[in-house]
Amino acid sequence: MTHSYDPQNIFARILRGEIPNKTVLETAHTLAFHDINPAAPVHVLVIPKGPYVTFDHFAAAASAEELVDFHRTAAKVCEMMGIMPGEGYRAITNAGAHGMQEVPHYHLHILGGKVLGPLIQR
Repeated sequence: MTHSYDPQNIFARILRGEIPNKTVLETAHTLAFHDINPAAPVHVLVIPKGPYVTFDHFAAAASAEELVDFHRTAAKVCEMMGIMPGEGYRAITNAGAHGMQEVPHYHLHILGGKVLGPLIQR
């Protein structure tokens, strides 16, 4: 499958410094920042700096350094936000229209700080 990256998406613009963010942690390959419309007391977005659209795109095309840096940064964010090993958290990524992806740049939502309820309502 071919992934078409839009360099004008909001996360690309944040990475270029065109839109401000409330940074939690930044590394060579990853940026983590507070969601502007949080769905939980802790709601941090973790994004790779590379032009990846979805989880499968990132997992298939990113370098080993990007993959390791992204996941270690996500772990550090959990630690920094005090949601690990505490009472738990949720890590979510959405992909495509059926997955309700709003921004076409791969991102991981880290949510915690309260009971979040069932993931899918039946």
